[in-house]
Amino acid sequence: MIKTTLSNGLRVVMEQIPTFRSVSFGIWVRTGSRNEQVANNGISHFIEHMLFKGTDRYTAKEIAETFDAIGGNVNAFTSKEYTCYYAKVLDEHLPIAVDVLADMFFASKFDTEDMDKEKNVILEEIAMYEDTPDDMVHDSVSRAALGDHPLSYSILGTEERLRAMTSDDLRQYMQEHYTIENTVISVAGNINDQTLALLEKHFGHFTVHGMEQQLDAPNFDGQVIYHKKKTEQNHICLSMPGCSSSDPRLYGMVILNNAIGGGMSSRLFQEIREKRGLAYSVYSYHSSYVDTGLFTIYAGTAPKQTKEVLDLTMEVMNEVVAQGLTESEFSKGKEQLKGSLILSLESTSSRMNRLGKNELMLGRHFTLDEMIERIEAVTFQDIESLLHQMVAVPFAVAMVGNSDKALNQINRQLKK
Repeated sequence: MIKTTLSNGLRVVMEQIPTFRSVSFGIWVRTGSRNEQVANNGISHFIEHMLFKGTDRYTAKEIAETFDAIGGNVNAFTSKEYTCYYAKVLDEHLPIAVDVLADMFFASKFDTEDMDKEKNVILEEIAMYEDTPDDMVHDSVSRAALGDHPLSYSILGTEERLRAMTSDDLRQYMQEHYTIENTVISVAGNINDQTLALLEKHFGHFTVHGMEQQLDAPNFDGQVIYHKKKTEQNHICLSMPGCSSSDPRLYGMVILNNAIGGGMSSRLFQEIREKRGLAYSVYSYHSSYVDTGLFTIYAGTAPKQTKEVLDLTMEVMNEVVAQGLTESEFSKGKEQLKGSLILSLESTSSRMNRLGKNELMLGRHFTLDEMIERIEAVTFQDIESLLHQMVAVPFAVAMVGNSDKALNQINRQLKK
C-alpha cells in the first residue's frame, strides 16, 4: 500500500496488484446526510446525482458513452458519513476514467433544466423507497434510536427540501464540504509509475481548503416509532447501542452479530424461520459510524404472528446475555470473519473501497495479517462487555404495518 499526498496536500492511497488487468479508482468525500441540516437534508445525495448530469466538456450522455465504449463501470453512492465517486476499467483505460471523473468533480454545470429533471428522478426514488416497507423500517429505527440527531436523517431527503434546492445551494455546499481536507483519492489494481503523475495532472490544481466539521455524538434514545401502512406483513426492527468504527471491540461485534442473526446458522434464523416458519426474512446487522454504532434486528411476519416473533427474539437475546456465546459460535464466528475478510480482497473494487474508507474515516490502515491478529485477539470478555452495553438501555423499535394491536404488543414487550 502506498500512501502519499499530491503537491496541494490531497491524500492519495494506492495498492499495486500486477496480477490483475483492472484498476478501480475512487474519489471519497467526507460528507453525507449526517453533515446536513433539516433545511438542506438530501443535498449530499442530490449533488452525487448532479455530478453525472454534464460538464462543459461532456454531456451526461457522453459520460455514459465514454465508459460504455471502454467496457468500464462508473457510479457513485452517498452514505450517512461519506460520498464516493468511482470507476472500474482496464488498466490501459485508467487515464480516461480519471479525466472524466475529475471533470465531473470540478466542472459539473448544475444546469437548472437538468436539476429539475433529476429532482423528479430522486422523487421517484423516494416514492419507491416508501413503497418498500422492509426498507422504510430501517430508517425509522434509526430515528427511534437517535432521535433528531443528523445521523438519523434520510440520505434521500424529503420532497419539500429537494424541490427548494437551487444550483447556488449545491455550489455553496460543495465549497464548504468538498475540500482538500475532506477528500481522498484511492486506486487499486494494475497501476504503474505514471499513476501518481496522472493524479497530479488532474487533481493537483484543487485549491479548496476548509475546516473539518465538528460533529456531536448522538445519544441513544430508545423510542418506539410506528407507521401505519397497508401491508401483508408487519415489518419490525429492534435496535440497540453498538460500536463505533474505531472501537477496538468492533471485530467482537461482528462475531456476536454472526451468532445472533448474521447468517442461516444464526440463532434467530434457526429459531424463527427454520424451526417455526414464522418469517421468511429475519436477520441482524451492525452499523458503525465515527462515534457510535447500532446493532439491529429485523423480521417481517404476519400480524397474527408478531407477538410470537417478538417473544422469540427477546428469548434469544436474553439467553445470549445470560449465557454468552458457545465455544462453537465463538470459534466459528472468528473463522467466518477471517474468511469473509480474505474473500473481500479478491477484487480491485473492494480493495479500493477499503483503502478509501479507511483513510477518509480512520486515517489508518491495517495489513491483512494485522487484521487477522485482531480477530484472533477477541475474547469472551469482549463479547460480554458488548452484550451488557447493548441491553443497558431500552431497545429502539420501529414497525411498518397495518395493525395498531402490534404496536401495543411491542410496547408491552419493552416494559417487561
